[in-house]
Amino acid sequence: MTQRLPLSLTPLELTLVAILRGVEPVAPVDLPLAEALGCVAAGMPQLGAYPPHDVAATDGWALRASDLVGASSYSPLPLTASPVWVEPGDAIPEGCDCVLDADALDTVGPIGQVLAEGLPGQGVRCAGSDMAAGTSIVAEGMPVRTGDLLLARAAALETLSVRRPRLRVVNTPGGMTAAQLVVDLARAAGAEVTVADAVGRDAASIANALDVTACDLLLTVGGTGVGRKDAAVTALADRGEVLAHGIAMQPGRTAAIGKLRSVPVVALPGAPDQALAVWLALVRPVLDHLSVRASRKSVSLPLARKIASNVGMAEIALLGEEQGAWLPLAVGELSLRAIAHADAWLLVPGDSEGFAAGAPVDAYLMRE
Repeated sequence: MTQRLPLSLTPLELTLVAILRGVEPVAPVDLPLAEALGCVAAGMPQLGAYPPHDVAATDGWALRASDLVGASSYSPLPLTASPVWVEPGDAIPEGCDCVLDADALDTVGPIGQVLAEGLPGQGVRCAGSDMAAGTSIVAEGMPVRTGDLLLARAAALETLSVRRPRLRVVNTPGGMTAAQLVVDLARAAGAEVTVADAVGRDAASIANALDVTACDLLLTVGGTGVGRKDAAVTALADRGEVLAHGIAMQPGRTAAIGKLRSVPVVALPGAPDQALAVWLALVRPVLDHLSVRASRKSVSLPLARKIASNVGMAEIALLGEEQGAWLPLAVGELSLRAIAHADAWLLVPGDSEGFAAGAPVDAYLMRE
């Protein structure tokens, strides 16, 4: 039987305005470095220079280059003082400015001899070469990446100040594939995620799982249809407020938004493609707002072929990168294969008929 739609569809732009109204960003928290990965940076301290002084970059003998002029295997240069052996990370001794390999010195006889010249800085990592004084690990509003953790550990930091929204996902029976997709996306976005399974598909069972005592954003997955299938929306209406049911977007048009106390709620359809579309168009902007994330960067490439769209419905298009162009993989109806292989996604606005082949479009990467 063909699924009926809500009597009216709310434009996507108005939906975003409605769900973000009155929602405040979450407060920064200090997290251990491993837990901060993927979270959005809050205030970051300015660091000192690293390394703080010249250190050896390789094993060898620490010497002064100006003392080695003319040295070669044919004309060894006697050493006037005992050389100092250093290993990577060791401080360069005062008065030295290069590190020579082990075989560049002959230490067998009573007087050591140098068999090669050296250049100032050879085998040396200079002070501040990895990190200049005043460096910030990551800009505020940007997600913490593995390279940022490398800098933090080098600076001997144990925690980072980040914003990590608490997200609760309520899964209705039969929607596990979509729910797990949402959970994976949320964790990759730096959210702290808890999952609750409704014991049944009825409104009462779902309502019992709608707990917002320890979350900043509540998601339900499944039960957003109309008639007998809108149990999640009914549960939200019983416990809180439904702001819109039926969004002018494809896929995901049976989604709903609301508030439970002051916590924003998004009810996602139970099909993976619809859940993904609602995540991209609605949930991710809410998470970005909660974490004060800087604007996401888009990648502009020409379209390999045209995208046609119906006016009045915003549509999600999945794209693959091919020979310097965006190749449309799916528009409006998203297969699992297209989801798995997509490099980027594009929102076709509701007032647009699409884009012509060759037109440059700004798309967001699926994996940032």
